[in-house]
This record gives sequence, structure tokens and C-alpha cells, in this order.
Amino acid sequence: MRKSLMMVAGLGLTAACATTGGGRESEQAMVERTRSQVPAPPWQAGDERGMANTQGPGTWMRCAWHMNAPNAKVYELAQVSSNTMPSSPFSTPLNYKYRPSAALPYTRQVVNGEVLGEGDPNNQGTQFDGFGHFGILPEPWNPQSPLPVDAVQYYGGFTQKDVKPTPDSPLLKFGMEKVPPIITEAVLLDARGFLGQGQPMKAGQLITAKDIEGMLQAQGLGWRGLQPGDVLYIYTGWEENWADPEGGKGYYKQGPGLSYDAAKYIGQKAVVALGLDAPFLDPMVEGQMEGKVPPTPGTPPGLPFSIHHENLVQSGIHHVENVHLAELAANKVWTSCTMLLPLRLKGVSVSQVRPVAIGAPASP
Repeated sequence: MRKSLMMVAGLGLTAACATTGGGRESEQAMVERTRSQVPAPPWQAGDERGMANTQGPGTWMRCAWHMNAPNAKVYELAQVSSNTMPSSPFSTPLNYKYRPSAALPYTRQVVNGEVLGEGDPNNQGTQFDGFGHFGILPEPWNPQSPLPVDAVQYYGGFTQKDVKPTPDSPLLKFGMEKVPPIITEAVLLDARGFLGQGQPMKAGQLITAKDIEGMLQAQGLGWRGLQPGDVLYIYTGWEENWADPEGGKGYYKQGPGLSYDAAKYIGQKAVVALGLDAPFLDPMVEGQMEGKVPPTPGTPPGLPFSIHHENLVQSGIHHVENVHLAELAANKVWTSCTMLLPLRLKGVSVSQVRPVAIGAPASP
């Protein structure tokens, strides 16, 4: 991994020197120079990568520019995973069991280890959603009848028969082993500051397409906007509700998220992934999870998780949930190199992920 990072950084440094005669080129010049090297949709028929097709030399060079910054630092963007962290209501809580120290007979060596007694590590903590995570039915399901799984469609028009032909089948399409390494430039938008006036956004509060454009302008990124292949991180402040130990009693019940027009907007921009410091990326109000109240206004009928639908099923944009963005936002690292490496799990729809960002803190 270290060798690969050095090669990526070297690629960016060589290009910068060739452009400026040894000086460090501006970020604007770098983005313009690499624009033609980042592919854009549409993709070929049968595609399983979606906007991850944008990844390649163009996005690597954008990443390398940040790695070469004199005062760049690494930011951990994953929450620490544990048995006592907030627990998703859609999955099984973790139960790692820690084995006692053991010795190797007739040696001086002692071994420690642990085992997952039960639980679903891929759907807990900071997670990466693949396109097989969500599909869509032609009409809302009436639970008085069997679930018509044969009618489900997925990204690219794949059917249930293509993706998951039997109840116990792994995903034959869109498994995590199909996702390439995502190494690109990230844009961080500070919705906590822009919409929350310095306080965490409220449950159900929306981030609209207009808000995204407003934050880009307010943070001095209007010249750049969102580029094909970018990862878009949005800091809402909801992660302040994350506490360990906590048991999932508050964090996962509700949260802020994107409006439907914002999801369509980022789809037009061809970003590769969207990450929030919140559990759903869809807005969620108290009681909605239990079906006691309807989704926020503007949600398409029958699609309470409409952001998941638009990104995973329609646009081919991956989700990163429960991202730790507070430190990155505090340092005003509005653009950075980010790396997203989901586990190569065959036939699996969701993965644990440890995203990182490399960028230079803003000058005091």
C-alpha cells in the first residue's frame, strides 16, 4: 500500500513540475489539466461499476496533488467499531468475543485473537453501500401478499434473476468484489455551518440542490463545483449524537439528509460516492422508522429511502454512511485526497470501510 501511495504521489509531482517548471501548480490548474482524463457517463451496457468508472489516472492525479501539499495530514474518516457503538436497527448488533491469551507449545510466543460470535459488521458503523443493496418493485408491496421478488429491478436494469436468483444466493451482480479502489479528490461541504448556523442539523432537515450550490460558493469552491469522479462528503453535525457506549438509542432513530432534487443534482455531476456523518443519507424524522409519521415532503411515493433509490438504483453512486467528518471540517479541509477501499467480499451488498482523507488544513 505504501509503495502504491508513493507512486500516486510521484505521478502528481512529476506532472506539476512539468507544468510549472518545478513550482507547485494551483489546484485550479490541476483540476483543469485532469478534466479530460476523467471519463464521464454513459457507460456500456451490462455495467456493474456505475460512477466508479470515473476512477483512473485523472482522479489519481487530483488525489496526488493533495498528498504533495507541504503541510498535508491524514484524517481518519471512520468511526471506531465496537460491540457498544450505536447499533443500526436494520441489522444485528456486533458481538465480538475476545479469546484468552494462548501460548504456542514449546515456544516463547503468546497469541491473542478474537471471534465474531454473532452480528453483522458490514451493516454497522462506517459502511459502504453497493448497488445490490437496493432494488425497486414496479408498485408498492402489500404485505398481505408474498413479496414479489421476481419483479425487482436493480441498477442498469438487472433483474432479481440476474442479481439474486434464490433466497440464499449471494449477489451474482454488484458484489463488493466488483467495486474498484476509489482514489480521488473529495469535496467537503459544511452544512452544519451553512444550514445549522454552527449547530448540528436537525432531524429531517433537508440539504437541497440549491444548498449544495450555496455551500460551494460560500466555501470558495464555485470555480470548481463538483467534478466527475469526486467523492462528496457533507458534514451535518449529526455525528455529535454518536456515543460509545450508547447502544443505538438515539443516533439511529432519525437524522438529516438530502432532498430528492439534491440526489438528482449530484447524479448529473457524476460523483462517485456520497458520504454523510449520519446514518441514512435520507432525511428521517422521529416516528418515521416505526411508520407512525410519513417521510419528509417531496419524497416520491413508495420510496421512503428515495436517496438510496436515486443513487444506488438510478445513478450508480455509492453511499458511505456514518462518516467521521468533524475534524476535517474543523480544519476547513474543503478539498482533499480521499481513499475508499471496501472489503473484497464476494457476493456481498455492503461492506465495512475505513475511508481516509489527506489534505492541508486551512491557514489560521
